[in-house]
Amino acid sequence: MKLLKHVLNDRLAAFSFSIIAMTVVAGIFATFFAPHDPEEVHMELRFASASWGYLLGNDHLGRCILSRLIYGIRPSVLWVFVALILSVSIGAVLGFIAGYYQGKTDAILMRICDVMLSFPGYVMTLAVIGILGVGLGNILIAFALMKWAWFARIIRTSVMQYAQSDYIKFAKAIGGSDANIMWKHLVPVALPDIAVLASSSFGSMILHISGFSFLGLGIQAPNAEWGMMLNEAREVMFSRPELMLAPGMAIIVVVSAMNFLSDALQAALDPKLMAFPQKNQDAAAVSTVKLQENGVA
Repeated sequence: MKLLKHVLNDRLAAFSFSIIAMTVVAGIFATFFAPHDPEEVHMELRFASASWGYLLGNDHLGRCILSRLIYGIRPSVLWVFVALILSVSIGAVLGFIAGYYQGKTDAILMRICDVMLSFPGYVMTLAVIGILGVGLGNILIAFALMKWAWFARIIRTSVMQYAQSDYIKFAKAIGGSDANIMWKHLVPVALPDIAVLASSSFGSMILHISGFSFLGLGIQAPNAEWGMMLNEAREVMFSRPELMLAPGMAIIVVVSAMNFLSDALQAALDPKLMAFPQKNQDAAAVSTVKLQENGVA
């Protein structure tokens, strides 16, 4: 609650948090919020303008754009969040092991990470899609396979800063188990880095899944997804540009809100940044860049 209070003290962060919360709630309860079936076709309403029955109008098949936008939250945001949690969990476990034990364990795990990170993320994702086939599930699997190495390397750098501290040595001297030491002493100090990395990566993963769906490699018709809605409206982007406005604005707003919330979260978790609230965003951005540089090094 104290953390939430610090985050919400920032008006921009509070507004961003409200946007994310409303988006998640709308996605979970899409059945109740969507005014129509997102797959229901009405050819007589093809390219119909906004009306009281269809607040955002209808697409090329007469489907309700608002309903498809709401249902599109599930693959565009909620399922991406599941893939993010999986990637962070794998990366955190391996990062803690490498940073705590170091030596040969660290060397072996980091060389595996080097191999995974030596290939561009988009190229590897396309390779996984080429092997497993197109579809949302395969893209999420590709994200989990590729992102964990990046999280593991950066979290390992954070853990190594504290693994040789005096209080860690004292905990070992009094007979504390490795698992207990990592859970009680290293997880709390590494949590700010993990939280900021996860929140900042969330926005980029939303952009990635929307980009792949726009290219026709993600979720397939007739299911609703923001990137695919942009792809469907591409053919009439000059004659009916408003069809691209709703999904495009949804992506921009959610990703921007997640980035602003990430900066505020780092400021709330870092006592040094909390001491200078007027410089939170600039300091958070600089700190994130430095952390990423250390992880790649």
